[in-house]
Amino acid sequence: MAKCAFIKPGGDRCGARAMKGYETCYGHRPDLAEERKRNASRGGKRGGRGRGRGEITEIKDLLKDLTDRVIGIEMGSGVAAVANQLINTRLRAVELERKIRETESLEERIERLERGQAKPAGVWRGAHSSNRRGG
Repeated sequence: MAKCAFIKPGGDRCGARAMKGYETCYGHRPDLAEERKRNASRGGKRGGRGRGRGEITEIKDLLKDLTDRVIGIEMGSGVAAVANQLINTRLRAVELERKIRETESLEERIERLERGQAKPAGVWRGAHSSNRRGG
């Protein structure tokens, strides 16, 4: 497969493979600039019940951009590896937040159920309750 024809500002040629039927890679096709921009701006915009999904979408977009930039030789693989480690740390934090929310929700449900099952004070005191009152 042919290499991307894009020449970087330093004079080096992009080392990525050109897309089939084109002279440049995904990262250097001018006609895809708007698509790349849209993809990069989507993250974190969804809210509501699946709040964490916006973060996941943002992380996926970051990974895609990172991959495109490494393939396009715009970023060294060492820098990309560190960025990927940071993204993985962020993913673990998102997962931990989800687990905490889930645990808190379950605890609230259990407490509500337990309160619903509890007998009001003074309704039932057992077989010998009259003896405790002195009467």
